[in-house]
Amino acid sequence: MSGGGSGWRVRGALAVVGGCTAAIALYAIVRLAQALIFVEPDPALVIWSEHAGFFWRTWTVVYVGGMAALLTWMFAGRDAPRVAAVLARALPLAAGALAAQAILVP
Repeated sequence: MSGGGSGWRVRGALAVVGGCTAAIALYAIVRLAQALIFVEPDPALVIWSEHAGFFWRTWTVVYVGGMAALLTWMFAGRDAPRVAAVLARALPLAAGALAAQAILVP
C-alpha cells in the first residue's frame, strides 16, 4: 500500500482542476449567452434589485463545477494520465473563453 496515498492525491488534484476548468468555461458561456439573449438594465442606473446576476451565475457554475469535479475524480481513477492530458488542453481553452467574455461582455 505504498502508492495508495499518492493515487488519492493525484485524483484529488485532477478533480479540483477539472471542477475549476468546468466552472471557468461555463461562466464565460453563461455570461455570453445572457448578454446576447437577455437585455439587462445598466447597474449604475438601478437603485435596488432583488436579482444579482453575477451571484446567480457564480453559484450556478460552482454547482456544475462540483459535479464536474466528481466526474473527473471518477474518470481519474480509471486513467489519470489521460484525464491530465485532457485537462491540460481544456484549461487554456477555458481561460481563453473567459478572457474573450471579459473583453466582449464585461
